[in-house]
Amino acid sequence: MIIDISKVINSINKEISEEVVIDMTSFESRLGEFPILKKTPVTLHIANRENKQILISGSVGIEVAIPCGRCLEEVPTQICFDINKELSMNEGVLVDEEMEETDYLIGFELDVDKLVYAEILVNWPMKVLCKEDCEGICNVCGMNLNKGTCDCQRTELDPRMAAIQDIFSKFKEV
Repeated sequence: MIIDISKVINSINKEISEEVVIDMTSFESRLGEFPILKKTPVTLHIANRENKQILISGSVGIEVAIPCGRCLEEVPTQICFDINKELSMNEGVLVDEEMEETDYLIGFELDVDKLVYAEILVNWPMKVLCKEDCEGICNVCGMNLNKGTCDCQRTELDPRMAAIQDIFSKFKEV
């Protein structure tokens, strides 16, 4: 969704509020593609302060399906954050001093989806678990250990000792 903010920029101390529905149905990054399960409309407050600064603020709440870090089952994860951007007018051009590039601004048009996308990247959770004591998956057969056990040998040997283990297996007495 694109909002024309030229009305705010051209009037000193002008403020507007816009309720915007995010068009994104999934979040794509280098980590993969994650479906957005729920999203709430974003209410953006855009204000011009003394023709020097444009303030953009609002709150975003979405629910994304992210795989568990251990067993890879999809976990509905709430990602909520506030948007607080301060843009300054510099020779008739809006500049975000915190970021080098402002791909969410094209002239005086604000692309809300790109703004929200950039904020999701910053607020992405480091690790998601389906439950605190998730067992994960078997390294040998790939079975989800939360759903049952497998018959695989689970003793993990130190890979640095593999050469010595080969020597012992050759000279093992029968």
